Amino acid sequence: MAGKQNQAAAKKAVAPRQQHYEFGGPIGAFGITFGLPILVHVFNLFCNDISGCPAPSLLRPKSLDLAQLKREIGWPDNGVFGLFSWSATLWTLGYYALSLVQYRFLPGHHVEGTELSTGGRLKYKLNAFNSAMCTLAILAAGTIAQGAEFPVWTFISDNFAQIISANILFAFALAIFVYVRSFDVKPGNKDMRQLAAGGVTGSLIYDFYIGRELNPRITLPLIGEVDIKEFMEMRPGLLGWIILNCAFIAKQYRLYGYVTDSILFITAIQAFYVFDGIYMEPAVLTTMDITTDGFGFMLSFGDVVWVPFMYSTQNRYLAVHPQQLGAFGLIAVGAVLAAGYSIFRLSNSQKNNFRTNPEDPSVKHLTYLQTKTGSRLITSGWWGIARHINYLGDWLQSWPYSLPTGIAGYQILSAGSNAPGAITMLDGREVVQGEARGWGTVFTYFYILYFAILLIHRDLRDDEKCSKKYGDDWEKYKKLVKWRIVPGIY
Repeated sequence: MAGKQNQAAAKKAVAPRQQHYEFGGPIGAFGITFGLPILVHVFNLFCNDISGCPAPSLLRPKSLDLAQLKREIGWPDNGVFGLFSWSATLWTLGYYALSLVQYRFLPGHHVEGTELSTGGRLKYKLNAFNSAMCTLAILAAGTIAQGAEFPVWTFISDNFAQIISANILFAFALAIFVYVRSFDVKPGNKDMRQLAAGGVTGSLIYDFYIGRELNPRITLPLIGEVDIKEFMEMRPGLLGWIILNCAFIAKQYRLYGYVTDSILFITAIQAFYVFDGIYMEPAVLTTMDITTDGFGFMLSFGDVVWVPFMYSTQNRYLAVHPQQLGAFGLIAVGAVLAAGYSIFRLSNSQKNNFRTNPEDPSVKHLTYLQTKTGSRLITSGWWGIARHINYLGDWLQSWPYSLPTGIAGYQILSAGSNAPGAITMLDGREVVQGEARGWGTVFTYFYILYFAILLIHRDLRDDEKCSKKYGDDWEKYKKLVKWRIVPGIY
């Protein structure tokens, strides 16, 4: 009997082919795979430190002149090839190599992940927080010694487009590597490798995007075994986000000779978000990214390109168009953050307490729906307000990332323009809002819209999963808790 169970578990290593698509299926996967890298470059070029945010020609589309637009966005003389450079690529690879060295030699905790469907648990070394502190200590020492002219900060500013390209290439290379290697997964393999249920549809582009192998690992000389998905999820991209933010603080100082409270505020709250995540690194092992989703282009690109380069857009904007919030502004934006954080933490804490000890005085009063599976679905308290009330808190926390940019948009004028209300750079150039006022919000408030779409997508995935798991009980539950995320609206 035990032999049959082991044999059945081994067969699960090769997931059965499925035709359930997300993200618009193969067409959507193709569009995202080749469209989002272009979008990241578009954001950088169209909201720039040469002519404005957006570039002035974009405000007059009917009379748009391509040659003029190219000058305004700093388009390279050698075309698209100018968006790549060997120095940026090599330094980017050096950054990844440093992360690997820190992973290998810095102390960390050795833990086991959740049980796999094939049986057994993978082992992980977790030291992302120690690695981040080590890197930031090096950068802090360099900044203390050389200030805003520290070569790391100036290199990032001078080669930003090329660094984006280097990371895009790395994301593609990594996704291709794990996709090709996933075809080596065999039933009953001793390394507990298995395919992700959603990544074996038979569509090349879709499986490449969504990820075929669940937890791809690689053994590197001197480094040892590395879990690619967990490593990429918690290390280079998240820390890179904070490094880019710091580089933009240094850039603001080089341009103006001072640093504003708005850019410091955004850096601080985003750093708190990152540090909270990497300090609680064991928690990522229970997330859907690790337990369910395969590792493909979606995660490789998201980890090393989308997160650091798109999430730092607000600081990149403020480096060129500084904004002072003052005490009242900081309190107002901080209140929004506090409200979102409170909803997020209190709701999650209530659910966790109910799951671990339903007799706890803090949750004993909660009503619930008893399902046929044995689970209890909370129908009062925070979870009686909306089925994913924690998502509302999470979304509210995204607003303080963008609010400090105000009604965004600016134009850069030549020195001596003497424009009314202009902010003057140290080199004499002047920055005004002018007719660009409001149009910059396309860039600085994009994160809020994107995050809302992401949370709605998560809710739809969860609804589908719970419908399959709980059946009729889930329909009863939805009648008791009507709203999905935002009470009275959605």
